[in-house]
Amino acid sequence: MKAVVFAYSAMGITGLDALEKSGVPVLAVFTHEDDPSENRWFDSVSGWAKKRSVPVFTPENVNAAEWVERIRRLGPDVIFSFYYRKILKRAILDIPPGGAFNLHGSLLPAYRGRCPVNWVLVNGETGTGVTLHYMAEKADAGDIVGRREVPIDFQDTAIVLYRKLQKAAGELLTELLPLIREGRAPRIPQDDRMASTYGGRKPEDGRIDWTWPVHRIYNLIRAVTEPYPGAFAHLPGGEKMIVWWALPERDAVPDRPPGRLEWRADGVSVRGKDGRLRLLRGEIDGRRLDEKELIRYFEGKEGWILT
Repeated sequence: MKAVVFAYSAMGITGLDALEKSGVPVLAVFTHEDDPSENRWFDSVSGWAKKRSVPVFTPENVNAAEWVERIRRLGPDVIFSFYYRKILKRAILDIPPGGAFNLHGSLLPAYRGRCPVNWVLVNGETGTGVTLHYMAEKADAGDIVGRREVPIDFQDTAIVLYRKLQKAAGELLTELLPLIREGRAPRIPQDDRMASTYGGRKPEDGRIDWTWPVHRIYNLIRAVTEPYPGAFAHLPGGEKMIVWWALPERDAVPDRPPGRLEWRADGVSVRGKDGRLRLLRGEIDGRRLDEKELIRYFEGKEGWILT
């Protein structure tokens, strides 16, 4: 079984490593040019391929006729997509006789679409997982080959959860690749009635609404903390404050408005709808502050309203 692989990000490396471990020859790797404006916290898929003398391509439009023909000439038995950021059209999906497979970071049909690791945290889910499925022209909608569940712990951030999903993905692929090689891969249709779909996230989606319940605010913070752009608010003077980490404290006082800053010698908190968030790591106008530095910064500012 020979494969052409479309891959990017850390999960792309995970998928390629699983193929290598299982003895699946990779004929070529298609990936994306590294974006200098992106906070690239993951290893380079191009680097993985070049280290192994595997041909690597980064076309702007992989569905163009010239690239479809090149992939056809490579003669892959199967195609895999591991977090490749573009939809592969039918002309490519029909090439491999053994099927085209995509690895997705949720338990499909839930959380189809972009950024599932962030969205499950934003929404306060207690579990998620990874799914290998046949590719269809509609994103993340093809028949399921297999899934692996992953629990979400209370203090999991997006990067911690992502690493858990990587481990689960490696295990799932090790289990399923022999079935794909033998032509015995399951095909379990997805139930569209159970489907949910989410779009990409932008940095401005990290703005904190202090009228939310504190656990909803906390879920946003852990969903977009480093290496993502972070949850943020503004101080009365207009300065932007990124909240890199905070923990909820159940201490509701009805006559104190959401967004109110509360200073104590041992900590700084901000009111939400039903409690408060204790600020543990932040950034104000580009300056990183740990908890002790936040206490010093906000001394004398009790009662400020953050927006």
